[in-house]
Amino acid sequence: MDGFKGLVIILMSSVLVNNYVLSRFLGICPFLGVSKKLDQAAGMGVSVTVVMLLATLVTWPIQYFVLEPLGLEYLQTIVFILIIASLVQMLEIILKKFSPALHQGLGVYLPLITTNCAVLGVAINNITDKFNFVESLVSSLGCGLGFLLAMVLFSGLRSRINEDEVPNSFRGVAITLIAASFISLAFMGLAGIVDNLFA
Repeated sequence: MDGFKGLVIILMSSVLVNNYVLSRFLGICPFLGVSKKLDQAAGMGVSVTVVMLLATLVTWPIQYFVLEPLGLEYLQTIVFILIIASLVQMLEIILKKFSPALHQGLGVYLPLITTNCAVLGVAINNITDKFNFVESLVSSLGCGLGFLLAMVLFSGLRSRINEDEVPNSFRGVAITLIAASFISLAFMGLAGIVDNLFA
């Protein structure tokens, strides 16, 4: 049961407390760029979640079965970036074939997953946090779901902002950043929830 509790705590803390966008401020570019429409925000969130899971599925074994035994840990960042870039290219080909509307909707932002620091951050943090393979996958799933949650929430907030009258001095980027900071503050209030989860 302790193992299950640990996995639930990792999942919940990845989604709510250590949210990569709202707490660690990684992946801000797609968070601000693709959150104007709900369908695009959700599509981007799901795509990033899939890439995070696939990246962890590939990078964790490479770290522990290739890089460390050969003493090549210093190549970790370069190798992980190459793996993530390859996975994003594969995902782009799959989306283009099976979901052209989503592929066209994501447009230029789909290749940006390659340079999304949240994806690389998850892969590296799973190694530095000394997670085993299952814990790494659960952490990646939680981080992806947290990214998706942040995207969907922010997309809803932005649609409300677009419907309301905003003073001229706050229109555009200013109100977007203020709204993002409010969501971030709201997520900081969830910090104690994971500690008391199994109390």
